[in-house]
Amino acid sequence: MRPITNMNQFLSVLKQENELVEIETELDPNLVIPEIQRRVVQEKGPALLFRNVKGSGFPVATNLFGSHKRIDLAFGGEPGRFIKDLVHVVENMLPPKGFKDIWSMRHLPRKALGIGLKRKKNGPLVQNELDSLHALPALTSWPEDGGPFVTLPLVYTQDPSTQKGNLGMYRVQIQGPRQAGMHIQIHRGGGNHYYAAEAKNQGLPACVFVGGPPALVIASIAPLPEDVPELVFASLLQGKKLDLIDNPQWASLPLVAEADFCLYGTIPPHKRAPEGPFGDHYGYYSLQHDYPFLEVEKIYHRNGAVWPATVVGRPPQEDHYIAIYLQELFSPLFPVVMKGVKDVFAYEESGVHSLAGAIVSERYHKEAFTCCMRILGEGQLSLSKVLMATDAPLDLRRFRPFFQHVLERCDLRTDVHILANISLDTLDYTGPAVNEGSKAVFIGTGEKRFDLCEACPTSLDHGDFSQPHLFCPGVLVVKGPAYREGNDDPLRLLALAAIKPYRLVLLHDDPADAVRSDHDFLWHIFTRFEPAGDIYGNGPTVRYHKAFEAPLVIDCRLKPGYPKVLTPDPATLSEVDRIWDTIKPALRSS
Repeated sequence: MRPITNMNQFLSVLKQENELVEIETELDPNLVIPEIQRRVVQEKGPALLFRNVKGSGFPVATNLFGSHKRIDLAFGGEPGRFIKDLVHVVENMLPPKGFKDIWSMRHLPRKALGIGLKRKKNGPLVQNELDSLHALPALTSWPEDGGPFVTLPLVYTQDPSTQKGNLGMYRVQIQGPRQAGMHIQIHRGGGNHYYAAEAKNQGLPACVFVGGPPALVIASIAPLPEDVPELVFASLLQGKKLDLIDNPQWASLPLVAEADFCLYGTIPPHKRAPEGPFGDHYGYYSLQHDYPFLEVEKIYHRNGAVWPATVVGRPPQEDHYIAIYLQELFSPLFPVVMKGVKDVFAYEESGVHSLAGAIVSERYHKEAFTCCMRILGEGQLSLSKVLMATDAPLDLRRFRPFFQHVLERCDLRTDVHILANISLDTLDYTGPAVNEGSKAVFIGTGEKRFDLCEACPTSLDHGDFSQPHLFCPGVLVVKGPAYREGNDDPLRLLALAAIKPYRLVLLHDDPADAVRSDHDFLWHIFTRFEPAGDIYGNGPTVRYHKAFEAPLVIDCRLKPGYPKVLTPDPATLSEVDRIWDTIKPALRSS
């Protein structure tokens, strides 16, 4: 397959494959286009190209990665084969044992020669300039968003001391004609660069690319090791060297030659501006906080530029397919970089970082715990709030059987570990403060040790607790009173005889909705509790370890301080309903 090196090439391929619908109706990027995107994703529909965007002269493309087929069209199978070949070499052929091993690796140098960066003095990106960020068709996705956001921003910065580059995806808010809010977090590469620059009282030069090679989107969010440059990885994904403009006439940083847009400027030290709210991938609003901002010096765009965008919200959305692709791409590397870890899967339906499952080794007493600590110390996996692990070769993507398998083997007295007073993902508001919280590890290895109750009680015989629903054997979801500060509802529930046959009892506001499907369970449960604050159980403390007795009660109710659940604006729903019949026939023909 011919490498796809820019957005218009990708759109052409999608059109040829009947994977793209072009919409000529004038539509508003403020709420209307995002609502159409959400409906199309829900129907597993095509990519969309909005030709006539209200208030802007640029078209908007969405849902570009919203199916396994479109991701395959963008990247093919070559990146996955390359990674598997590398793993095979590392595991079996280093050092080579003879000529046969050397000959079997002969294709890798040829592939490697096609990977890298090609620097030039000029390129399509710098063909035009804009005067104001307001000319861009940035989307406002949810009614309480703080304004329009760049939702597929490719933020490039360099370490002020080493000049090593980082490409990351951190949301960018349009705050003024020449100011853009930068949601760069300290536990990510760009945040580290800004922290280092600010410590020196220096501004941090930054580029925000939009569009260009589809490979940049994947590279910017890939869980790469610290010393693997994202731009080089992008060249692997696209199967061709990545063209960069390296010319101080245009910027002090290298520019991606085939990008559609670039916001170039400096993030000043010790300055902040309110950023947010923003409806994020957890399915809630992330709240307004003070964040650094980019003082924009140049706004470049190429001829025929297209503005790619996505809409995030309660999973699954378009980013579901990207998350699955990345996990499948990198899964062969897990045993290489984390000894004893055979597979890891982060459940995107929980907001990715709320829950991960793992297959680990248990060759000696509690080796599984050591493997879990490796996972929680590795890159973006370190943000996982809850980790469940077993040593059986299960398919982690099938959550319910995996969950049940762990519960049949997890001794709550010794195999539940709550790690308190540590960091939490910035977008997870279940902890006592932003970036603060805890983790829980559930380990279930070896042979089955516990029978799980398969019966669901019709009543709990208590006025405050009702509507019991069985999610799977051993796991009961119960409705309780609305959360009140300082309440003892979990402890009162824990005392009920009716819940004693179960291993986990989950206190929730709407049990029927929570157990409707695996997707619903993962979202309703794991986005609404913080282990150290919301897990309750009887049992003594033995050797500084809480030895829980079954059942555990977990308080998964919405609590004060949690952001609002994302819901569309009624006026927008009516507006899209009015025009939907004119759009839907084109979607059916794709």
